[in-house]
Amino acid sequence: MSRPKTQEVPFAPLSGWPIVVLCLALAAGAIVCFTQVKAQPLWLVPALSSLLLLLSLISGFFIVNPNEARLLVLFGSYRGSVLRNGFFWTNPFTVKRMISLRARNFDGQKLKVNDLSGNPIEIAAVVVWRVTNTAQALLDVDDYADYVHIQSESAVRQLASSHPYDHAGEDGISLRTGRDEVARELKAQLDERLSLAGVDVLEARLSHLAYAPEIAGAMLRRQQADAVISARKKIVEGAVGMVEDALHLLEKGKVLQLDEERKAQMVSNLLVVLCSDSEVTPVVNTGSLYS
Repeated sequence: MSRPKTQEVPFAPLSGWPIVVLCLALAAGAIVCFTQVKAQPLWLVPALSSLLLLLSLISGFFIVNPNEARLLVLFGSYRGSVLRNGFFWTNPFTVKRMISLRARNFDGQKLKVNDLSGNPIEIAAVVVWRVTNTAQALLDVDDYADYVHIQSESAVRQLASSHPYDHAGEDGISLRTGRDEVARELKAQLDERLSLAGVDVLEARLSHLAYAPEIAGAMLRRQQADAVISARKKIVEGAVGMVEDALHLLEKGKVLQLDEERKAQMVSNLLVVLCSDSEVTPVVNTGSLYS
């Protein structure tokens, strides 16, 4: 059974300025008492008492800056979190732990993992995050910043092994082509993992993605071959359409009547002209069509 998450409790401490006035009064009283010690040694007791009380009051002051918070723990018990900015005072025995609420960046290092197809790849991610629950961040995990780093790298490894680098098929998502979907999936994983630490993920995206050096050359040649095949397919599809249109226009306008053998020859010649990588030199037939 998992331990329940610590709930953040807003705490409203006393303003520090009235306590400052009290401290000034105690300081003045202690000075007056010390000046009377030579004449009346009994003044030493109230002088030391005022001085000890002054020192204890001073240790209760604390400041909360913008985009910061203070978590208060008294004798091992969580009292609450001060989320308002200002100058405050609380019980001198209270432990006051400062925590930043500003947005932070985690720029992950390059990780070498295997994708869904088993190919070694290099991957890295950038995560923008901030603390939204001070109690969980300081009380439920040991070091929330280190927790974010470790869980982010673990999420990136899991993401990389769940998708292929490329060639995901019709319905699949690849790391290279599905950047938006991959970023949303990474953010969802991080939200789930970092909820224990009271951390909200503002943005998560891949900052580096490449094949590992040992297979980069082979994969580059495969990508080039795929590109050539795709281009050839487009050229052939376009050429076939052009030939169909040409034959249709010739038959429709009754410009030329061709038998099946001459149609096949004409189609072959047009495809050669349209699909060739280099310019084709035409051969002009000065005789009859069938010579």
